[in-house]
Amino acid sequence: MPTHSRIDIQNRREPIYGAGVWHFATYVDRYATDGYGGPRTVLEAIKLAGAVDGLSVLDLNWPFPPGDISTAEVRAALAEQQLRAIAVTPEFYTGKFAKGGFTNPDPAVRRKAIDLVAASAEVGRELGVDYVKIWPGQDGYDYPFQADYTDLWAKSVDALRELAQSFPDLKFAIEYKPREPRNRMVFSSVARTLLAIQDMGVDNVGVLLDFGHSLYGGETPAEAARMAIARNKLFAIDVNDNFRGWDDDMVVGSVHLLETFEFFFALHDAGWQGVWQLDQFPFREDPVEAARTGIRTMRAFHQALGYLDRDELAAAQSAQDALGAQRIAKRALFRALAESESE
Repeated sequence: MPTHSRIDIQNRREPIYGAGVWHFATYVDRYATDGYGGPRTVLEAIKLAGAVDGLSVLDLNWPFPPGDISTAEVRAALAEQQLRAIAVTPEFYTGKFAKGGFTNPDPAVRRKAIDLVAASAEVGRELGVDYVKIWPGQDGYDYPFQADYTDLWAKSVDALRELAQSFPDLKFAIEYKPREPRNRMVFSSVARTLLAIQDMGVDNVGVLLDFGHSLYGGETPAEAARMAIARNKLFAIDVNDNFRGWDDDMVVGSVHLLETFEFFFALHDAGWQGVWQLDQFPFREDPVEAARTGIRTMRAFHQALGYLDRDELAAAQSAQDALGAQRIAKRALFRALAESESE
């Protein structure tokens, strides 16, 4: 096999691995309202994250849970664990924004949502983050005839344009999702999000592609990634897994192994250089071990990219030879997984 047909893994930089700090938090659902595990502050979660080999960066909720922790305390905790804040995620999706953040019918509440995101951006500047993550979970609707769709769209676009123009030195990454908590969300797909960004007319707003949200929304995540990259708008990714019926936030690669490998192949093939970041919710699993497992799996994907015969794959794809292309991908992937489990 000619060497030029393979990716040279010796000359490739290993990705930076990250996680949302909520990976190490306490989880609740509508049945276990007392939570799975004891309560943890963001400082305690950062300490747990520091126990995960290979983890370098964290996405942080803001205000910092439980709400009385300063930026200086968080900065010190990160430094102690040799971690860096890659992003802040403002919590403008809570109950006080039940009728919407950017799209709330009350102008005063809309202003509170915009101001909260602006305040988080100031914190992000202090921490030196790469981007502010925008997840407008309450922006949307639940029933037919409930809302004027054109109005919802305009309010969302206008709010983000205002924030982007107010902080031209920062990036804003929209994490789209088809639903939950609203039955229908404004930013529900990669295509709708890219259209909204186009309408904003600013350079510093892009997409955060959550692999599980893309699956859940009926997309092919690798294809969605290529759409965003082609427009230079893929600012960040979160990876996890689910059964497509809900946003389960399971350990990466635990269900859709081959599709996850295809996703990382698409990123590498397009020359995307961002952080490979976990967005897992280990309700009943040990959070440190779940993060270690996720990183070990991502490292196997990275290794598998080096075993993938690109010439063979290109030929199979050119012929739309589904079985041949899968055989080539599986050969590389299973070799890397076997090696990772034997280490």
